Amino acid sequence: MLILAQYDLLFSMKSYDPRMHSAEHILNQTMGRMFGCERSFSSHIEAKKSKCDYRFDRELSRVEELDLTDRVNEVIARNLNVREKMITWEEAQRQFNLNKLPADHAGEIRIIYVGDYDHCPCIGPHVRNSAEIGQFELVSTSFAAGVLRIRFKLK
Repeated sequence: MLILAQYDLLFSMKSYDPRMHSAEHILNQTMGRMFGCERSFSSHIEAKKSKCDYRFDRELSRVEELDLTDRVNEVIARNLNVREKMITWEEAQRQFNLNKLPADHAGEIRIIYVGDYDHCPCIGPHVRNSAEIGQFELVSTSFAAGVLRIRFKLK
């Protein structure tokens, strides 16, 4: 229950933006499809500007940054419905990496679906349709010690 209370506090903060959080889902899936990497292992999501950190082996080229931006915006423009589904812990273990969840978690897991493009466990609030997100803008990227950081905002 403590973790849920912490999330409730986080999501009640004025800096939290469901549009930005939903964009993070699309960015994570796009990174996986383009580069074969795992979802971000660390992120900081705020209304003004956000960042995601990925385990990676190099920096992105400018062409890759532009391609990533275009692909994320193409997905957003598909007007994908965002929905949730509760599944059992056992089912979630078979389908997802649950390392970010507490080891003593029991019961059902909430899965967020961004159309047919992405689905993953998540506790946060999201938009109802990707059309609500706006335009994704990649602000900058940096690479150090096996970590690729992507900073982005929405217009």
